[in-house]
Amino acid sequence: MKKLLASIIAMILAIVAAFGMIACGGPSGDPDIDEDGNTVIKIMFHVDKTSVEGQAYLKRVNAFNLAHKEEKIKAQAIFKARTTGASGYETELINNQIEGTLADIVTFDAPNTAAYAKSGLFYDLSSLVSASEQEKFYSLNKYDGKLYGLPIQESSAGFFYNKKIFRAAGIYDMVQGYTAENPWTFDQFKEVCSRLKTHGTIPVDMRIDATKDEMAPYLLYPFIYAAGGSFTDATGYVATGYYNSAATKSGFQFIKDLIGAGYTSYAIGATDFFTEKVGMYLSSGWTIPDLDNKYRENFASRDDWGLLPYPKGTVAASATGSWSYAITNNHHPDKTNVIKLLNWMTSAESSKAITDATGMIPVRKDVNHGYAVGSPEYTLLKQLELTGKERPVTVAYPVFSTTFNQVIAGLGDGNLDTLLSTATTTLQNEMNRLQNMRG
Repeated sequence: MKKLLASIIAMILAIVAAFGMIACGGPSGDPDIDEDGNTVIKIMFHVDKTSVEGQAYLKRVNAFNLAHKEEKIKAQAIFKARTTGASGYETELINNQIEGTLADIVTFDAPNTAAYAKSGLFYDLSSLVSASEQEKFYSLNKYDGKLYGLPIQESSAGFFYNKKIFRAAGIYDMVQGYTAENPWTFDQFKEVCSRLKTHGTIPVDMRIDATKDEMAPYLLYPFIYAAGGSFTDATGYVATGYYNSAATKSGFQFIKDLIGAGYTSYAIGATDFFTEKVGMYLSSGWTIPDLDNKYRENFASRDDWGLLPYPKGTVAASATGSWSYAITNNHHPDKTNVIKLLNWMTSAESSKAITDATGMIPVRKDVNHGYAVGSPEYTLLKQLELTGKERPVTVAYPVFSTTFNQVIAGLGDGNLDTLLSTATTTLQNEMNRLQNMRG
């Protein structure tokens, strides 16, 4: 009887122990060690797992796991798609920080570098990424002289245009001379819009309705720089005299003029360019795969569409900056294995694999681009090299983005002076609050 009782007790203890190992994550009881004894590194992505971009990330994660199998290191991909826009994903990051559940590596939108670094969300990578390695990137995520992230890919944007409509309007030959090396002017842009309107086509989708997240700021801020304007001083703590300057107003006025002339509107549908209702469409490299693969009924080949650069005002400026990777200040003080995954995901091989899927520009200079001169990809790369200018670097960037969207949303019937005055005051108040928190 005693032997039977002892056997039953032993069995119960074994079940409890086994359940405990499952609940805790692995044989060691460490939630960061899986049942096979692998050290788990968590990496969170901002896209849907089933998307083309999501699958590209997953393939690189799986390749990392295969290459590091003998080291007992395993990356775990977490996908948090931005179903509510970029701001929803950013809220997720902040909540994870508060809850203490941050993944080891997260993706983030580049202009938020300063805000996240200041908040303590990101780990300082300055001593983990050599100077020679940093030089291989077109851009880096820095704040206060320190490195806090490495870009996944680079971006540039421009005006996709319907060659068939341009030929019918008699302006196709006119625009062939407008290149990244020789961009058209604000006045020439308006002339093309006028010719398209006369032809009976909505001239351009300026994306002025894309003010629910970062899309409008990303695509439209270059017009303010091109007009000679700016948003903050070099410290990122002064908006007054910059955001509401005459030059900045001139850049916004250019967009307002396009609305007033009927060249663009807030009512253009999301697919109107792709269904040939609009002559031009302001967008980034991610539209290239769409035109090559999804809209073949109206755009059978690249003979039917092309890409024009941003027009210039007093200077030339174009959009740049995209999503990046950062190591977080989470519960793992030892970043040895985490940096291995970061290096893998930002390698030349990963950069090419991901941008081949997304249509964006590889952020590494050592990736063989092989773009044909005059191709859309070539135009985006040349713009990046010649006129790319990043969005304002400020710890108050989230508030800047909100105020920018508010100005764009009000351009149709609002008073521009009032809009800029309100935006400047709002941003300056936030800067003053953050200035008082420095150190």
